[in-house]
Amino acid sequence: MGLLDFVKDAGAKMLGREEKRAPEVRETRPPTPEEVQAYHNRRRAKALYEAVTGHGLPTDELAVEVDGEVAILRGKVPTQEAREKIVLAVGNTAGIAAVNYDELEVEKQEPEAVYHTVQPGESLSKIAKQHYGNAMKYPVIFEANKPMLTDPDKIYPGQVLRIPPLGE
Repeated sequence: MGLLDFVKDAGAKMLGREEKRAPEVRETRPPTPEEVQAYHNRRRAKALYEAVTGHGLPTDELAVEVDGEVAILRGKVPTQEAREKIVLAVGNTAGIAAVNYDELEVEKQEPEAVYHTVQPGESLSKIAKQHYGNAMKYPVIFEANKPMLTDPDKIYPGQVLRIPPLGE
């Protein structure tokens, strides 16, 4: 099943304080809780889609939905690497606890990476040592997580990284 768990409160903040505001309603009745939730889900889905495009990841056939703390990805992407990076760009966002990517098809099949959740005190070299047996392979992990990572020293606990098979 294509559901990857994330630390809900770790990651980039997509929406600020305004996320708490209810949608404008021109009727005399207040919005129902379901209407408020649907409004926030739509706003968050749009912000997540824009985050993916902001990283330069392929979005031609991508649709993002949000249902509470779960992001749902649908569509088609060119490679397994693009699929994994999109999942991470969406999941490493504050407020997202899981990403369902069952309906995100890959045009060109490639070996899948494994995912690693960063623990307190870990570095890319420590993670490389754990997964590859060689701490000096940390650039492989750094490159595999670009453009979400911009500096190999800037990872944080709760962040999920893709660890590709060596040779990717």
